[in-house]
Amino acid sequence: MKKYRSRMIVALVAIILIIIIGLTSKDRQNMTSIENLTGKIVTPFQKLFYTVDQKITNTIKSVTNIFKLKEENERMKAEILRLKEENRKMEDIISRAEYLKNEAIMLQKSKYAFIRSKIIGKDPGNWFDRFIIDKGRKDGVQEGSIIIKAVELDGGIIEEGLVGKVIEVGDNWSKVLTIIDEGSKVSFKVIRTQDGGILNGSISGEMSGYLFDSNSDIVEGDKLITSGLGEVFIEGLYIGKIKKVIKKEDDLVKRILVEPSINFKKLDYVYVITGVNEYK
Repeated sequence: MKKYRSRMIVALVAIILIIIIGLTSKDRQNMTSIENLTGKIVTPFQKLFYTVDQKITNTIKSVTNIFKLKEENERMKAEILRLKEENRKMEDIISRAEYLKNEAIMLQKSKYAFIRSKIIGKDPGNWFDRFIIDKGRKDGVQEGSIIIKAVELDGGIIEEGLVGKVIEVGDNWSKVLTIIDEGSKVSFKVIRTQDGGILNGSISGEMSGYLFDSNSDIVEGDKLITSGLGEVFIEGLYIGKIKKVIKKEDDLVKRILVEPSINFKKLDYVYVITGVNEYK
């Protein structure tokens, strides 16, 4: 009996397999009613599961993309800040390139020895009429030391432009009185005619003065240098040029207004003359 039972089981499995093969055969032209019914029942659930799966997948992708975008945004912000800082440094270098070049030429051609000094303080107001530098007695600066800066004249000629003189000295600082201060007096001579006179500063930052000779043949645009008279300033330092000549019939002197060669609203570094280079 057991022998026949085993053969029946084998035969039944074989029949089921044959039926399944038949149902799943590619050569079938039409599905059965059972298959159709099963499809109707299963399809809505498949659709639901598929939709839910797609939404979960899309949500995970969206969250992942949000984190990636946030990281990218932070990276771009950091890059923009870096580029802005680099751009600022480049602009600073470009803006300083011209006067750094002029200073290099001045140092090469001048017969004087200098100390380069940074301005670390100034009196209130728009003008650098009085300021403090970071060099003092320990650096060889003395009361009366002359302060200059490189200036470019017409034709690209570089000269030593007169800034002022030291009036107070500490160990590592000095106070400078510039030629535009109302307490300053500078003796000058006109390069073209060699006429001399005295210039004064003013509270407005302008320079004005008078000629010793009221009949001197001077005109607007004439250039002025220090004359060395009074031994306050070294002879030959460039001051500026005449921008206006004032002479009335009843005036006994000829007055002038002068445009300084130095921009006294934009000063950062200056040079202190400490001596003369003997090899020059």
